[in-house]
Amino acid sequence: MEWRNETTVIEFLLEGPTDHEELNNLLFVVFLVMYLINLLGNGTMISVISGNSQLHTPMYLFLCFLSFEDMCLTSVIVPQMLSNLISNKKTISFSNCFTQLYFFMVFATAECILLSVMAYDRYVAICNPLHYITIMNKKVCLSMLFTSWTISIMHALLHTLLIHRLSFCKSNKIQHFYCDITPLLQLSCTDTSINELLIFTEASLLVAGPFLIILISYIHIIKTILKIQSTGGRQKTFSTCSSHLTVVILFYGTILFMYFRPSSSYSLEKDKIASVMYNVLSPMLNPFIYSLRNKDVKMALRRVLQRKVS
Repeated sequence: MEWRNETTVIEFLLEGPTDHEELNNLLFVVFLVMYLINLLGNGTMISVISGNSQLHTPMYLFLCFLSFEDMCLTSVIVPQMLSNLISNKKTISFSNCFTQLYFFMVFATAECILLSVMAYDRYVAICNPLHYITIMNKKVCLSMLFTSWTISIMHALLHTLLIHRLSFCKSNKIQHFYCDITPLLQLSCTDTSINELLIFTEASLLVAGPFLIILISYIHIIKTILKIQSTGGRQKTFSTCSSHLTVVILFYGTILFMYFRPSSSYSLEKDKIASVMYNVLSPMLNPFIYSLRNKDVKMALRRVLQRKVS
């Protein structure tokens, strides 16, 4: 189907997570279960942290927001995907597509920045513990969160408006299971050089900047840990940031694979797998990574369960 200009576009056709339609029913069940686990796990994390005064510290405040962003990020993608898996009409309206693109970029960018904020928090706690309360006070923490959300909203709005101005006349079939920047640019019949330049500069900076903060923070953290003489002390100190490091590897590993690999190695199937990793699997695993490796969270969760039972 050919489109002459952007005003004639009524809807886009989305591909499923796989080309094998006989797997759609099975995938629907799998992704539905994963989505429900995501909501339950992250919702529980938010409830436990907000309901326990002992966890009202900067680290757990950031963790609470991470759980919130994970829930939102997945909720932007998965419901539409589930609907398409069991529907013969695998379409999304023009307005809904750009709404999905906008909120996907907001929450993905916010999580990217938040992970760097959490790395800085661990750096201050381990490398400068005597001044931790002074440096990471309530005003500073809220300012960091406000800044991260402001940057994310403006970043998403800029890219969404620039893509919205394009004309789509090649096809209405998006080579993905949700509306993302690259598949939409591939459908445009107008010049996308401004969009590509912005992705290469501004978007790359928003990924590289937080990643650089994380890298520098952990270099200093590792140096400090190595100076600790006792093995038990090193293990105890490292355990306070091991969960965050695991989440960073999962999140950034898939992001770098998707958006920063040579175009010659592009594969639609690999792209879809990577998207499932950071849109579905990683947000589902994050609360378990933190709860299983964090004694304070486990104790708070145990107290909540005991109150429910009694």
